[in-house]
Amino acid sequence: MYVNSKANPFRRVLTVSLAALLSACSVGPDFERPALPAVSSYARLEATERQEPAPDAGPAFWRGFNDPELTKLVELALRHNHDVQLALANYQQANAMLGSAKYDLLPSLTASSQASNERSSASQQPGVAAADRDYHQYQGSVGFSWELDLFGRVRRSVEAQRADTRASADDMAAMQVAVVGELAQTYFQLRGWQEQLGIARDNAANQAQTLSLLQLRQGAGMASAFDVDRSRTQLETTRASIPPLEAQIALATHRIGVLTGNVPESLISELAAPAALAQLPANVPMQAPGELLRRRPDVAAAEHRLAASTARIGVATADLFPRFTLGGLIGTQALDAGSLFAQDSETRSLILGVDGSFLNVGRVRARIAASNAQAAGELASYQKAVLTALEETENALVQVSRSEQQRQHLEQAAAASVRATEAAKVRFDQGAIDLLALLDAENVRLQSQDALAQSRVGYTLAVVSLYRAMAGGWPEYVADEASNKT
Repeated sequence: MYVNSKANPFRRVLTVSLAALLSACSVGPDFERPALPAVSSYARLEATERQEPAPDAGPAFWRGFNDPELTKLVELALRHNHDVQLALANYQQANAMLGSAKYDLLPSLTASSQASNERSSASQQPGVAAADRDYHQYQGSVGFSWELDLFGRVRRSVEAQRADTRASADDMAAMQVAVVGELAQTYFQLRGWQEQLGIARDNAANQAQTLSLLQLRQGAGMASAFDVDRSRTQLETTRASIPPLEAQIALATHRIGVLTGNVPESLISELAAPAALAQLPANVPMQAPGELLRRRPDVAAAEHRLAASTARIGVATADLFPRFTLGGLIGTQALDAGSLFAQDSETRSLILGVDGSFLNVGRVRARIAASNAQAAGELASYQKAVLTALEETENALVQVSRSEQQRQHLEQAAAASVRATEAAKVRFDQGAIDLLALLDAENVRLQSQDALAQSRVGYTLAVVSLYRAMAGGWPEYVADEASNKT
């Protein structure tokens, strides 16, 4: 095959450029995962309370409560909560920017075509007829521009954007953890307040019966006005506790509506009927600290942002070196459309450009210093995220352990108070004790039952906090999707 010798410069430039590109390196530091704290177990767990670490806390922790209403609400929140949708949109934006950054590794192609008609003036071509002064030109071209990434500036940019995309995926998972955790906690608080409201109403009904009995006795001269007033005081005090509980129930219902992506009043009728507090899982799965730190999406996001800032040090460092750009164009040009693709109508050019901005050494080094400072800040953020994760898990473990002990004691106290009140009524009817002793017994029963209801809610919330701190049993499809795409 015959090759025109005039084409040799193109080949030589292209060969030299490809050889340089293949031998190129990436300047700047490579990312290395920071060392984790040497923590092998949780300090606050007593030996009798330790459990074997579980590799997974279940596909969806809220299903372990066997509460269909809670499951329904969580699924609504995962689909319609606006904070979750915003986090998903941020991830999709970051993923699209990653795709755009990858194209910077490839040549940028352009194509153009043009047809023009010009006429010279009579002074430019004196004595020439107007029609002969018309000038037609037709041209078309395809060109490219390609930055020869000799020092890894573009590759570091892609590396940084890939890490940012993974951090956005982890942000999405962290938002799911936050939204579902808040929803579960609000839901259990709602059920707890409904239980407390039922207790208050039952006690108010009992106290109203006692007051009616005393009023009858007062009419028969067997009770004094003082006894009636003391009984009324206790009744009205109990009734006064009802409106705040009703308000708390309304506020929790409104919050659940918003968390599920609806207007505040959307779930009033659905959640109005009281329901028993969910049964807790028999055994809450646990994880070793190392596994915890690998699962926590906020820790993973902080690590990926540290990786991104490290890569951007390389982007800034590459500006200390010349930036080479290879450009080319091939086209055709003719004075009439019929000759546009005729022999000898072709045009071509090949350009190797050098950007001299690397000569501004002071500015480049200032950008490098700023990138190093940003990386140092991201390292501090990562270390803070690690310590926060450990702290939250330790705190949740303490709350679970101690709230369970409190609940057991209050169950015994509530049962004893019921028996004591029943005995006091019998003894009061027999005249063995006065009204004050009966009212004290009823008041103790109300307080103990209310405290038991609060402790049961507190224990349930502690379990949810533990799941939330461990990031166990949360949906991870976005993080998985990001891993597959990036």
